[in-house]
Amino acid sequence: MIRRIWTIFKARNNEFFRDRAAYGWNLLFPFLIIIGFSIIFNEKEQTLYKVGIVYGNLSGRTAGTEDISGSAAGDRQFLVFKDSKYTEFIDFPAFQTAMDKLQHHRIDFLINPDTRQYWLSTTSPKGYIVEKLLQAGMVPEKSPYIRERITGSEIPYSEWLFPGILGMNIMFSALYGVGYTVVRYRKNGVLKRFSVTPLRPFEFLAAQIISRMYLLTLTTLIVFLGCMVIFDFTCQGSYWSLLVVFLLGSFSMISVGLVIASRSGSEEFANGVLNLISWPMMFLSEVWFSLEGTKPWVKTASAFLPLTHLTDGARRIMNDGASLFDIRYQIFMLILMSFVFFMTGSILFKWNDE
Repeated sequence: MIRRIWTIFKARNNEFFRDRAAYGWNLLFPFLIIIGFSIIFNEKEQTLYKVGIVYGNLSGRTAGTEDISGSAAGDRQFLVFKDSKYTEFIDFPAFQTAMDKLQHHRIDFLINPDTRQYWLSTTSPKGYIVEKLLQAGMVPEKSPYIRERITGSEIPYSEWLFPGILGMNIMFSALYGVGYTVVRYRKNGVLKRFSVTPLRPFEFLAAQIISRMYLLTLTTLIVFLGCMVIFDFTCQGSYWSLLVVFLLGSFSMISVGLVIASRSGSEEFANGVLNLISWPMMFLSEVWFSLEGTKPWVKTASAFLPLTHLTDGARRIMNDGASLFDIRYQIFMLILMSFVFFMTGSILFKWNDE
């Protein structure tokens, strides 16, 4: 059995490395994304901003929105600021919760209208624009709002984005590298020929998974080290913990690809299903932007996507120095999804589409 798995494993790897265009794109694409976003977020203004609001005396209690009837309600500058277009205002019941969201770029700006204080990240271009919007509404008879320092260390936007880019690259490589490839094998009759050999479905699927895990680990490692050198990114947590998260995320994505490829014999159909899964997953998993302030059903849907837990776990390790115990929920969800998808794909798998 081991010999048969090893033979398929080597054959799949050779097929991948011989396709230099696909191999090169897997390595080049993440670099292009990082470079592109570095340029965009350094030079261009954004048109959508998220502003967190806290009320009350920060040294004591932190009140809710009912305190607006006090000093905030009569503050013309705050009312003008809150009337700004293309800006979403989110109330937070606790200051520290809002500060954590600001540090992790889930909101762009934080303000307390009662104490006339505000906070923003110096690395956030959105926060800079929101500060200008606030200052534009100043009136002579009122004392100006005071900018305060962010407590704790700031996380540059590019470092917040980096784990999501790696997760997205893993997603596309896993889904198309397994799902689309197996469908092509079935359509070309390769699986039909395998069916009359001693090779069993379990051995074939195991070889595909091991091969793709090996290739994903290799390409992700190259991209990771390259970005660490070029962009001077840092990882606050353990590299071994990060490896565990990436391996679990890769296995989960590969299992999703197996479900899609389990019976389909049409490349066009498989490509459509893969697009239907991958693109919504990319936009709902906080790869590019935070879902803070969105409707509850959007966050609920996001919780059922493996890329969400892969990205969140990797970010907490790289940006916050979290341990595996700290991200036990993300790990549990990745293991659960991997098991469900793998078992479903294995049960549904057929050598041909008849």
